[in-house]
Amino acid sequence: MKSLLIKNVRIINENTDFVGHISIDSGKIVRIYGEDENPDGQFRRIVEGERKLLLPGVIDDQVHFREPGLTHKGDIYTESKAAVAGGITSFMEMPNTKPQATSIALLEEKYEIAKEKSLANYSFYLGATNDNIGEIKKIDPKTICGVKVFMGSSTGNMLVDDLNSLSAIFAESPVLIATHCEDEKTIQHNTTKYKSEFGEEVPLKYHPYIRSEEACYKSSSLAVELAKKYNSRLHILHLSTKKELELLDCGPSKLKKITGEVCVHHLWFSENDYEKYGTRIKWNPSIKKEEDRLALLEGIRLNKIDVIATDHAPHTIEEKENSYFNCPSGGPLVQHSLPTMLEFVYNNELTINEVVNKMSHTPADIFQIEKRGYIREGYWADLILVDLNTPWEVTKDNILYKCKWSPFENYTFKSKVTHTIINGNIVFENGMFNESIKGRRLQFNR
Repeated sequence: MKSLLIKNVRIINENTDFVGHISIDSGKIVRIYGEDENPDGQFRRIVEGERKLLLPGVIDDQVHFREPGLTHKGDIYTESKAAVAGGITSFMEMPNTKPQATSIALLEEKYEIAKEKSLANYSFYLGATNDNIGEIKKIDPKTICGVKVFMGSSTGNMLVDDLNSLSAIFAESPVLIATHCEDEKTIQHNTTKYKSEFGEEVPLKYHPYIRSEEACYKSSSLAVELAKKYNSRLHILHLSTKKELELLDCGPSKLKKITGEVCVHHLWFSENDYEKYGTRIKWNPSIKKEEDRLALLEGIRLNKIDVIATDHAPHTIEEKENSYFNCPSGGPLVQHSLPTMLEFVYNNELTINEVVNKMSHTPADIFQIEKRGYIREGYWADLILVDLNTPWEVTKDNILYKCKWSPFENYTFKSKVTHTIINGNIVFENGMFNESIKGRRLQFNR
């Protein structure tokens, strides 16, 4: 007896779109059936798909779940639960926790927490510093997703601003290097300029002029220069400008040595929205011009941009309501990222296959994740069912983030995730969670 059959679903996978059925056993996809085929065998559970979309689970390559040390904002349990409700079946989490995950020993402590608490599959980046190249060289490429390099301001000692240190990281890292690219000197120069005019009360609308296009491009171009010099595997996170797209090539993502990510908020918001949303949309890198937003969407269509992610970074609403220099950057997104991207499909700005490619297939490809990111026989059954015709409004009552707010509050999405299946287990079903089985540590074919 097989464990699960999903019947009569519209399967979106590898640029195809067809009605069929999926059988699952021992956590993996056993067989993919066409609409007219009759699934063989008996099943412990049958889910009637009712022609809903069946998508491969979303893989979010950039989240901040705040554990350990910052758990008043969020933690691995609460944020992975919110992610699962949004169709994210695997995440890769950043090292700027307390303590910062800048050694293998500290990194493994985070894996132990996730093993006990995470509802989704997980991996964690090792954080780079100016002086931990020895730890970076110890990375096991099969069990750790990558190295995170803050080439712009960060907390503690995680700003890597020494060219010799950067060169060593790009020359010797055994895994993908993921970069936050904003030039610190440019930001400090711009900060001084606006402080001289406004003092400490700089209006939020100047955020994209302090953390400017120039700051982003100067840092991103340096990262590309180093990657080309040392033949490194570079992944530029949260691109926010039209100009940075000049640094990226088109073509199949899995063949690129240099790839780029865009985040949901840089696709959805522009600087025209600061007046309405205020500090709730203060992110680093900043949300910039409408021209940049439209260029990033075009970058997806041209395959210059390879991945769509969230940079999920919750803060309490009390923290976010402070003045410009006292308000932290970042916001919660994992529960609403896929519904947001499906709005672009409704608006004919992206296709459903483009969304699946950038949120599921390509993250699996460029990180070389073992047997995930696709609906394929023999792959782990990480799947989501989406009802395209069930509008729902985001309210405080249905927000699952620990911080209990969202920039999408009061927005009505047209589509809804109804089921999230992880490693063959139905973890989320029509608003209810099965928390008895936790996610797995991602493995990599490197």
